[in-house]
Amino acid sequence: MTGRGTGAGTETEAWRRVAPEGRRFLRGHRSALARLAAWSLLESAHTFLGGYGVARALDDGFLAGRTGTGLAWLAAAAAGALLGGFALRGVFAGLAGLVEPLRDGLVRRAVRQALDRAVADPVRAADAGAVSRLTQQTEMARDSFAGLVLTVRSFVFTAVGAFAGMAALAPVLLLIVLPPLLLGVAAFLATLRPMAAVQRRSLDTDEALADRLGELGEGLRDVVACGGRTAARARVEPLIAAQERLARSLARWAALRTLALGTAGRLPVVALLVAAPWLLAHGITAGTLAGGLTYLVQALLPALDSAMAALGSAGTRLLVVLERFCDPAPPQTPDGPDSAPAGEPKPQPAGHAVPPAAGAAELRGVTFAYGRGAAPVLDALDLVVRPGEHLAVVGPSGIGKSTLTALLAGMLAPDAGTVLVAGSAARRTPDARGPDPRRTLLPQQAYVFTGTVRENLTHLSALSPDPGDPRSGDARIRRAVSALGLDGLVERLGGLDAEVRPRLLSRGESQHLALAAAYLSPAPLLLLDEATCHLDPRTEERAERALAARPGTLVVVAHRVSSAARADRVLVLDGTRAVCGTHAELPARSPLYRDLVGKWNGTADG
Repeated sequence: MTGRGTGAGTETEAWRRVAPEGRRFLRGHRSALARLAAWSLLESAHTFLGGYGVARALDDGFLAGRTGTGLAWLAAAAAGALLGGFALRGVFAGLAGLVEPLRDGLVRRAVRQALDRAVADPVRAADAGAVSRLTQQTEMARDSFAGLVLTVRSFVFTAVGAFAGMAALAPVLLLIVLPPLLLGVAAFLATLRPMAAVQRRSLDTDEALADRLGELGEGLRDVVACGGRTAARARVEPLIAAQERLARSLARWAALRTLALGTAGRLPVVALLVAAPWLLAHGITAGTLAGGLTYLVQALLPALDSAMAALGSAGTRLLVVLERFCDPAPPQTPDGPDSAPAGEPKPQPAGHAVPPAAGAAELRGVTFAYGRGAAPVLDALDLVVRPGEHLAVVGPSGIGKSTLTALLAGMLAPDAGTVLVAGSAARRTPDARGPDPRRTLLPQQAYVFTGTVRENLTHLSALSPDPGDPRSGDARIRRAVSALGLDGLVERLGGLDAEVRPRLLSRGESQHLALAAAYLSPAPLLLLDEATCHLDPRTEERAERALAARPGTLVVVAHRVSSAARADRVLVLDGTRAVCGTHAELPARSPLYRDLVGKWNGTADG
């Protein structure tokens, strides 16, 4: 996880990131909100009847000598309590319509983010923090959201009923009750931001601890065998100690929050009791005073306590957790000569300027190794692939041919140097969405899926059928089928609308279909990583010639001399140096290529 700061600015930024997505979620669940509000209105009626019934029972009933009237008003208040219980049942049903979709959405987002990180950086160790987000943090968000909605909703609608009742009895009651109530609320709100900052650091530490324990768990046997327990413990104990310190800090803020709760929950009652003689002297009846106290003690203050407790714990926790599920914010770069988008080469000082990319793809001093301390697979490689060029890459197995195509495809990041495609970084920023339109990579294992032949041929292109004309784009598809010699296979499968069953295709047939899909792709750079290895030489030649004649650039990892001979240039990787030239000139320049040509010519495929 990236480090996060603390303080007011951080919490404001967190709110700015979470609030738009929260509004979108609530807009998408208006019906659930409407049901929740409708049931909560009954709760307001229950609150209103509670205090108003007590006041009328005293003033119009018992104190006036009319016992029946007093009992009738008390019965009305009791009926309001039954109404509130009935409303609570509907409230929980409406709450489920909000809480469960939230949890499901967070689980889907946690999985998507983990997959995006894995695809963006396949070499990086697994993100153990994703497990915390998928399990603990989604449940934390679900429970916090449920508690927050339930208690805040209860306070809002209880306050509506209580204030309406006080206004109906005597508006002066509001002038006495509201100032101390607002004072306590203000004191409570002052604790929210620092408490959220501590909560944020606690979650950061929790994820870091999960990552650290995951790393140690993978090498636990070696740690014990090598006597590294002390060093391993030294890596974990600081995080445990930090968690302990943060827990104590949260407890201190919770104590301050409790003090604020006491202020908001007790001062209004004290203020009303202190003002009671003055109120009685100015015409306020005993029943009205008792009704006001009932609103405070039985309804408003308990609801306020619950709401403030939820905001102080669940609210801050929910804000911090939800921010972790937000997609990364786009990088902010200041205007000026030294700024550059993430992943792009930074402008150099005068006298050291890097010239703009001259080719469809370019590697500048690229070094790559699989893991620390491993020998580089590619070492300081420089290469320019010109627009429209057909380049073949050859070399022994394991020499780095697939690594080179993965670097050009942006699937791997170089340890040193720069990889450019169409003049910009091959590896896109983490917030990029969808496939990279600049390149198409076909691996040795052809991707063919259950669907129609047309769908398998067009999934890399923009030839999705027009709803009004399902056969739109068929002319281009048939040209591709003809160019690659797929007519017989398509006819045998039953035509473009026939269903493809991948398990019934041979590996060569699967590769043939995948090559046709690449032919239809609009990407200007095609990367074939032994994507023709299961085709016979004649079919391979036809496919490669068709792909080379297609507008754009073609890079082929070759496994036959005929494939290298067809290319404009050949890149030979031999583990110590790379040599690039034409098929005719390379035997004199590269002993490895001379040996490979001799070996290839000694086989039947030559």
